[in-house]
Amino acid sequence: MQALQEFRSADLVHKLAAEIRRRVTHPWVLMEICGGQTHAILQYGLDQLLPAEIELVHGPGCPVCVTPLELIDKAIAIASLPNTILCSYGDMLRVPGSQRDLFAVRAAGGRVHVVYSPLDAVRIAQEHPDRQVVFFAIGFETTAPPNAMSLLQAKALGLKNFSLLVSQVRVPPAMHAILSAPTNRVQGFLLAGHVCTIMGYWEYEPIASQYRVPMTVTGFEPVDLLQGILKTIEQLEEGRVGVENAYTRAVTRDGNRAAQQIINHVFEPCDRNWRGIGLIPQSGWGLRPEWAEFDAEKRFDLGPIKTQESPLCIAGQILQGIKKPHECPAFATQCTPQAPLGAPMVSAEGACAAYYRYGRGLEQSNRATSEG
Repeated sequence: MQALQEFRSADLVHKLAAEIRRRVTHPWVLMEICGGQTHAILQYGLDQLLPAEIELVHGPGCPVCVTPLELIDKAIAIASLPNTILCSYGDMLRVPGSQRDLFAVRAAGGRVHVVYSPLDAVRIAQEHPDRQVVFFAIGFETTAPPNAMSLLQAKALGLKNFSLLVSQVRVPPAMHAILSAPTNRVQGFLLAGHVCTIMGYWEYEPIASQYRVPMTVTGFEPVDLLQGILKTIEQLEEGRVGVENAYTRAVTRDGNRAAQQIINHVFEPCDRNWRGIGLIPQSGWGLRPEWAEFDAEKRFDLGPIKTQESPLCIAGQILQGIKKPHECPAFATQCTPQAPLGAPMVSAEGACAAYYRYGRGLEQSNRATSEG
């Protein structure tokens, strides 16, 4: 705990902010990839300490937010079937599907269990051999190893009533999509420290080189984040391009090789739809053919799924850093955590939820509502 407090030191925070102000001479747009970093930046008011020349935009690194609507609808359909139990992380329950959410399914009597680990879902499958148990396996590279381990354990236990509804996504292809888009404004990236703990940062080096965009691996505490911003600004101001590591206590260039081997044993790259963004080639992981018996999409015949997004929600633009949450006309009026139109308003890592919780943009939203 004492070590953690050092990374929340007010003195260090103000020294780093002062050094950033001293170093910056041009306007720069930086994107933090991870939604957890977005929440930390707003919680600690780091955005308000930065000079006006630095604009932070928020990336697609919220696994709940980018889970495609068709998979939300499939999860709802599975949870509505008799003799099934759908296991999910808690913030998935309020994510709106085309017609309703998982919370409504549970309220209507569906078996929806909130778990904290995919291994909890394996245990539930052991305890309920008469029911099909499905774990909603969402997430970036960080959650892929435990999700893969759940299948290894289920197979070792001989469970025939356990499967995964897979929505695993990968960061590098999403960065390619952002940087190659004509609407791109991002000039530097803060890379997600927990993803890089698993995967390392070697795969970001060719992306930085290709697009001439500097990047810094960054943690989640105030000092971590400001160090990441400073290192990225130094690269931009000096005309350098590369990937630097400001999270050396957790991240190495090569990452966790054992975890990568487990991922590759169970998953293989595949095209994946991202909610609000669309199809990004090779941006996901799907189960390898030898694990097809554990694929919930193959196990359940759900028929055609017709999806329908709210026409008011601009989550896709927010997830790509094109717009900020408070620039959505529905923000904090027609879209709130109690009645969300899109996933970023209910996810624990959603940018809209962060703006709402920490009061960013609420003034503009209230003013627009009163003028309307």
